[in-house]
Amino acid sequence: MNKTTFYIPTMDCPAEEKLIREKLRSVTNIKQLEFNLIQQELIVTHQTSDVSDIQQALTSLGLDIQIKNNSYTNKQLNLLQAHVTAKDWMIITISGLLAFTAEVIAFTTRTENSLLIIVLALASMLVGGRVTFLKGVRAVQYFILNINFLMTIAVLGAVIIGEWPEAAMVTFLFGLAETIESYSLDKARQAIQRLIEIAPDVATVQTEEGSWEVKSVQEIQINDIVWVKPGERIPLDGIVLKGRTSVNQAPITGESIPVEKNKGDIVFAGSINERGSFEFKVTSQTNETLLAKIIRAVQQAQSERAPTQRFVDQFAKYYTPTIVITAILIAFLPTFIWQAPFYPWFYKALVLLVIACPCALVISTPITVVSGLAAAAKHGILIKGGTYLEIGSHLKAIAFDKTGTLTHGKPKATDVISITKNSKYDVLQLAASLEVNSEHPIASAIIQHWQSSNQSSNLLAIHEYETIPGRGLVGIIDGEHYFLGNHRFAEENNVCNTHVESILHRLEQQGKTTIVLGTKHEVLAILAVADTLRETSIQAIQSLHQLGIKIAMITGDNPTTAQAIAGKLSIDDIQANLLPEDKLIAMDELLKKYNKVGMVGDGINDAPALAKATIGFAMGHSGTDVALETADVALMEDNLNKLPFFIHLSRRVWHKLVQNITLSIGIKIIFFALALSGLASLWMAILADMGASLIVVLNGLRLLNFSYIRQDESVHK
Repeated sequence: MNKTTFYIPTMDCPAEEKLIREKLRSVTNIKQLEFNLIQQELIVTHQTSDVSDIQQALTSLGLDIQIKNNSYTNKQLNLLQAHVTAKDWMIITISGLLAFTAEVIAFTTRTENSLLIIVLALASMLVGGRVTFLKGVRAVQYFILNINFLMTIAVLGAVIIGEWPEAAMVTFLFGLAETIESYSLDKARQAIQRLIEIAPDVATVQTEEGSWEVKSVQEIQINDIVWVKPGERIPLDGIVLKGRTSVNQAPITGESIPVEKNKGDIVFAGSINERGSFEFKVTSQTNETLLAKIIRAVQQAQSERAPTQRFVDQFAKYYTPTIVITAILIAFLPTFIWQAPFYPWFYKALVLLVIACPCALVISTPITVVSGLAAAAKHGILIKGGTYLEIGSHLKAIAFDKTGTLTHGKPKATDVISITKNSKYDVLQLAASLEVNSEHPIASAIIQHWQSSNQSSNLLAIHEYETIPGRGLVGIIDGEHYFLGNHRFAEENNVCNTHVESILHRLEQQGKTTIVLGTKHEVLAILAVADTLRETSIQAIQSLHQLGIKIAMITGDNPTTAQAIAGKLSIDDIQANLLPEDKLIAMDELLKKYNKVGMVGDGINDAPALAKATIGFAMGHSGTDVALETADVALMEDNLNKLPFFIHLSRRVWHKLVQNITLSIGIKIIFFALALSGLASLWMAILADMGASLIVVLNGLRLLNFSYIRQDESVHK
């Protein structure tokens, strides 16, 4: 199977999508069609590499098409997109002036059919309605009951009965509505386009001779060395080889504070180098960078219809034919059954056809959802579909993994308690010397604590070093036998006493892992290691509680540690000692209890529970590839405060969807009543429809400015 992406600049309404589907139905080569109206893309899955039959079918509809080429630069891709230009506004303005002049003359002279009025009206329709009429003719040709079909029939009907000013005004207002909608779509597209444009098209690369030259990022290969100067954007993902700097990663992860980068650190394409210059080794080509994956995920999310959008599409599918049939009955039944005058009822039918346009209803949902997706991406939250953005507003509970999610996932030494007269320095030096050959995470925590406290001191030489599995280790330092291990190991060495036991019990109750340092005769010190809480965990869970969200923790850690962490966070539901399959059972229980449940994890060990949850959230910074592939939502900065932001944004999107649907249908109901009572004219109907479209689109676009205020960890618009 092959995939080809077509850019179709005039495809910005569901009417075009339906027309294209109908036309391509006869092309046997095609297996699947995917439409993205926001990006004006049609992705065709086809069997053969030849797309000439597809191109011919599309151009026969009068569509201007471009085949997307993966080698295009960001600027070239931007130029392919259709934009509302000054020329478009000038055309619609001229059309409006002509229509308005015709309307004024008709009103002042009390005539609709003078030569001057007809000329002005025709000029207005030709200037402002050419595209609409061409689309309408194609819709009539394939008998597709879309908005262009309805408008063409309504305008022709107005001309037939001699309502020339009305026909001109309707054409102008509809053209204005189309231009405004295209402009609104431009705004939504630009939000995504800004993501595409943040990565530069060229980079400074080291040649085989060791010199530096500027190359297109398309030419750069994995393992090439790239030099980045202060103030430049990083062109590709890579690992720092030389230099030290701070990098603004806000475009990728949403982090507001620049991140220090040294040798061995990862850098992301699209982030901004702030202070020093540095060299890095490329690890991903341009189409596989984290930024590229984010853009693909966001664009894919645009093409997936959310539940409300699917409902609206289904509603419009039956609504439009029903209205057309109703209009026909209104036009002819009163004359044939009750011998009523034909003209008034025919005019009412035309008004009804104009009012019937479901464009405001259909366009409001994708605009709102895409604006929400773009706002989330801007704040470091990657949502992989409008479905999850909408369902997020209905979450009743969120379950968290502990290690690496609520905590950093890296143990740190928290306590060093000397039992004898030895100083804290002496016992820490002994412990670090014994642990230096171990690769255990607890050993790393002790050595790191020693290094941070005593950078200028050396460790002691150790002899006859031996690891005792499940217990600890032993060794000889300066002729003295030492052991370092767990509580059980200390008891087996017969050196525990009441005082030691009380200290161990106190530390263990705090959820800490204890390590005992001793000789054959006595305990010298007790050390404690713990996985520390993320700074954002307490704030995030407080904010979620304020939003009415219940909090659960499902972890593989022991119950004592789990209870200690839960006590600091006010967690409602705790389940510990769980294997991955046990977490799946726990998620089933939570779903039965709360119905809609989110799950936050690392995207690997928690994969079964993430998949089972209503929405799976992955901590994205430490495992971005996994997060992008496994979760429904990725928190790119590993900042749990993004969760209350997501809930707020999701609820705001849901409210705007309800507002827009209610407004669209409500205006139509009002004007249906006015049309049947004879109080609504054609141009009033189109003005109402245009006004409804404009209101719902602007209401949806307001989400692009949705922002996060960190004063009390709350979210405001």
